[in-house]
Amino acid sequence: MRDPVTVSTGQTYDRSSIESWVATGNTTCPVTRAPLADHTLIPNHTLRRLIQEWCVAHRSMGVERIPTPKQPADPDLVRSLVAQGPVLPALRRLRALARESDKNRLVMATRETRAALVEVAFGSSGSDEEVAAEAMAVLALVGLGEAEAAEVVGREDRVARLAKALNGAAALEARVNAGAVVEAAASASSAEARAALGAADGVVEGLVALVDDKGPAHARAVRVGIRALFALCLARENRARAVAAGAASALARRVADGSAAGEPERALAAVERLCRAEGGRDAVVAGAGGGQAAVRALVRAMSGRAAEHAAGALVAVVGGHEALQAEAVRAGAMSQLLLMVQGGCSDRAKRKAQHLLKLLRAAWPANDCIANSDDFLQPY
Repeated sequence: MRDPVTVSTGQTYDRSSIESWVATGNTTCPVTRAPLADHTLIPNHTLRRLIQEWCVAHRSMGVERIPTPKQPADPDLVRSLVAQGPVLPALRRLRALARESDKNRLVMATRETRAALVEVAFGSSGSDEEVAAEAMAVLALVGLGEAEAAEVVGREDRVARLAKALNGAAALEARVNAGAVVEAAASASSAEARAALGAADGVVEGLVALVDDKGPAHARAVRVGIRALFALCLARENRARAVAAGAASALARRVADGSAAGEPERALAAVERLCRAEGGRDAVVAGAGGGQAAVRALVRAMSGRAAEHAAGALVAVVGGHEALQAEAVRAGAMSQLLLMVQGGCSDRAKRKAQHLLKLLRAAWPANDCIANSDDFLQPY
């Protein structure tokens, strides 16, 4: 144990372990199996000091002393700050707490806190622009639940406010915060609500602008834009609009130059979906810098968790284009695909790899033994 905490049944666990237990939907004490009356975790200072003393006593054996963990925000403090309403100092304190740690954000992610922040962020409580922007910044860090997402997406005036914040002349940080709220709302909404959010004027266009941002502090903007576009493109109805707004080209550029801001999987997943929309394939090719550049970028990306989506996008890019199929083989797609088929990928990823292998078969060298083998070429 590094951070021992006691639950309502009196049992003590390491904080990260019991938090993981509860986060996966368990509502009972792991040892006693008794229901947890609440999820309050009380630091066990006595046990922590004993652990630290034991570490110090065994320092000569290479044991390092466990530092005193920083405790999460006090829920009473959070409630007190929220109760102050649309007051700038209180919101700034909430924002500072949310920035401090995941633990603080977990404490703050209650229905009451989120609902109050939504009311302030969207002006329902008569708050001014600066106060509303600060509340939006806190929401961007804390996120939205299903109920709060419905309260935002279900009202045209609130969606319009998000679109205005995304496309306004405000500082980049304010636009990024609005994008993060769009992503949170889309992720927590139903398919129908997600489609409605993407159809609102200015929403997709504002997110594309974030992905295309080239400013000195652009990394967070790009990351937020990718995540939000991915969430919106889960709805089939949003894909044609996203292509028309330049999303396919913008995402392909980020994939091609390797600047997807730590979100290659979501970027490629969105690219794969947009390739299926009208004009999407051509937009991806143009954004990547041409057919050959697009093929090379997708082959490079065909590894790890993003491999499935890279393979899916590559099917769309090279399908019906013999020259690009040959380029994919030259770029090393065959070995990557064989690794996917033989490795620990999901069944869906293996099916995509097998389909692409079959598609590229005519471009394989005539003397390659695999070219004459059906071992890896199962139906898609």
